[in-house]
Amino acid sequence: MNNEKILAHVRMFVLREKLLCPGEPLHLAAAVSGGADSMALLRILLALQPEFGFVLSACHVNHGLRGESADRDEAFVRAECARLGVPLRVFHAAEMADEVGLPSEHAGEDWARRLRYACFARLCGEGIDVVATAHTANDQAETLLLRLARGTGLHGAAGIRPKRGCYLRPLLALTRQDTESFCRAAGQAWVTDETNATDAYARNRIRHYAVPALQTINPAAERAVGRLCNQLQELNIWLENLAEKLLAQAACGGGYSIPILAAADAPVLAAALRMLAARARDPEEKYVQALAAIVRQGSGAVQLTDRVRFCAGDGCFWQEIVPERPRQQEDKRPESQPFQPEKQAEYCLAGGWKVTAGLFTADFEEKIQVVHKKDLKNQADYARITTLYAGLVLRTRQPGDVYRPAGRSVHNRLRKWMNETGIPASQRDQLPLLAAGSEVLWVCGAGFAEGLAPDADTAQVLQMEMEHREEIT
Repeated sequence: MNNEKILAHVRMFVLREKLLCPGEPLHLAAAVSGGADSMALLRILLALQPEFGFVLSACHVNHGLRGESADRDEAFVRAECARLGVPLRVFHAAEMADEVGLPSEHAGEDWARRLRYACFARLCGEGIDVVATAHTANDQAETLLLRLARGTGLHGAAGIRPKRGCYLRPLLALTRQDTESFCRAAGQAWVTDETNATDAYARNRIRHYAVPALQTINPAAERAVGRLCNQLQELNIWLENLAEKLLAQAACGGGYSIPILAAADAPVLAAALRMLAARARDPEEKYVQALAAIVRQGSGAVQLTDRVRFCAGDGCFWQEIVPERPRQQEDKRPESQPFQPEKQAEYCLAGGWKVTAGLFTADFEEKIQVVHKKDLKNQADYARITTLYAGLVLRTRQPGDVYRPAGRSVHNRLRKWMNETGIPASQRDQLPLLAAGSEVLWVCGAGFAEGLAPDADTAQVLQMEMEHREEIT
């Protein structure tokens, strides 16, 4: 498509999905990273602005995770917004992290995403009506494949919605090829995030391998996936309407009538339970299925969070709030320690653990000759770690942690992996981990994650050693 057709395509999508209405007084902020997608978004919104009449500004989040590259991107966005006459608001991680409860030691991909949306929420609290993000049909396809691989249900298979709350995605009608083509034709430069080239992240592996495989079958696979997601979104809206009616009909006292819930069609019941679970946490499919099971059998309980559980019994289904643990118990949990093996070799952790981190610059082949085979799993290429990850910390497990054991092709929830490997429940909360955000890179006793092992090209080897003594404090 040429730029005229691309603009017309986006305009039709915006009107069909009711993302914007001509003449509606809105202050719209475009989320601009500096990449091709976001620069195309900015230029397209500028082109649509006269017709729709919204006030346009831009925002940029400097996560500080890529050092000079991040500062380069910020400078580029500042210069382009000034050239185009678009007011720009820039957020820095240092000024936002503490305020939104996202300490920098948890820096990582998930941390960065949550920080971005915290910044967007700040904008909406300061008078911005809607925030437009540059998600494309490629992002839609990648999201669907990622969710399918992790075991999503019908709700998750609907993918990224064109509109959610104050967030708009007007470029879902375009592919990444379209946005790059638009920028080239418009003479619009963009910057490239070098982390997009690494296979360290699950989304990147889907982007580099799964999507190209689909394109060999259908060159327009992303658009086909987008059409499916649109249909599933419409189906979800219909189910949610039925679910609301079901909950209203089943409401009784402080809960819901199990006979009425159990008599509902399975998709409607699932949608209703998902709505209830969403009040406490991200309603993953496994929790929805567990809730449906206790409704069908008429008894049981499902713990959704540390403080929220749903119970079934005596013909009623209800939510319970678990009393908060005493403060002294909370204080006993070990805190994160910054991991800097160049400056500190030994780390004493709660539970009697001492972790020693050694850096070796000797030739790799020479190094492994003097290391017992069982210790190799505790060695990693330190340069590879510091290139891929920032904000390394030694800590214990946290909700949302993921781990990809050596030899496995996909990440698992750390909790699921611990269940599978039979780690005693009494040890799980004190087991030392090396992590970057929610990404666990090393587990005491299990070794480093897949992709971090040293090889013949490794210049510096990181070796972890553990000691457990009850007298260590």
